[in-house]
Amino acid sequence: MRDKIKKAKRIIVKIGTSSLTHENGKVNLDKMEKLSRVLTDINNSGKEVILVSSGAIGAGMQRIGRNKRPEDLPLKQATAAIGQAILMQMYQKFFGEYNQVIAQILLTKDVIEDEIKKTNAKNTFDTLLDLGVIPIINENDCISTAQIEGYRFGDNDTLSATVAQLVQADVLILLTDIDGLYTDNPKQNSDAVLIPKVEDITPEIEGLASGAGSRLGTGGMATKIIAAKIAKSCGTDTIVASGEDIQILSALLQGEELGTWFVAN
Repeated sequence: MRDKIKKAKRIIVKIGTSSLTHENGKVNLDKMEKLSRVLTDINNSGKEVILVSSGAIGAGMQRIGRNKRPEDLPLKQATAAIGQAILMQMYQKFFGEYNQVIAQILLTKDVIEDEIKKTNAKNTFDTLLDLGVIPIINENDCISTAQIEGYRFGDNDTLSATVAQLVQADVLILLTDIDGLYTDNPKQNSDAVLIPKVEDITPEIEGLASGAGSRLGTGGMATKIIAAKIAKSCGTDTIVASGEDIQILSALLQGEELGTWFVAN
């Protein structure tokens, strides 16, 4: 049933904070190493890979010795600035072990809404992918705030879907701390059943979503459904799956029926 996913050429992988950190908020180095290896292998197979990575604030919290996500805006921005540098340093190390070149791209929403900036961004993505580089994207949290209208995506699920729209990706894979979309919250209801395929995102489907599941993250299933709707509108398939085992990425791209597949038009 997922032959369409097997044929995908341009792939965006989004990994959330909860999938990149331990329960205490510290960066999970084993996960980052495995992610770097698996994405490099996918890239080596001839596919084009873009990574949207959360974790900057989590990495910054670890460096400055805090175990609670900051709520004060200037402190949040400072923590993100510290953490983004650390995050990229780690990615450089791990991807470098496999001779994979990476690039950092920090976006704000106004880039997508301004035609000249949008064209420049797309050209940059296309050129990096042509060169075999894996772009690593995050929102520019240092200047992107809710107080500056039009600058903020709000979460990396929406960011990744917007990038999928920009680069005309074939598939968007959202790795999270749950196996996919369930008929009910599986953490509260043991009878909840995983929904393997969603053809239409109806109000009933949207009603199955709940809020953020992690004290460190900003997203939840609701933001993933919003992302799937954005991606669907531009012909990009979306898969929501567990990031517990990074090797799931290879399995998904081989057509295995894991997670929830939101089918594009």
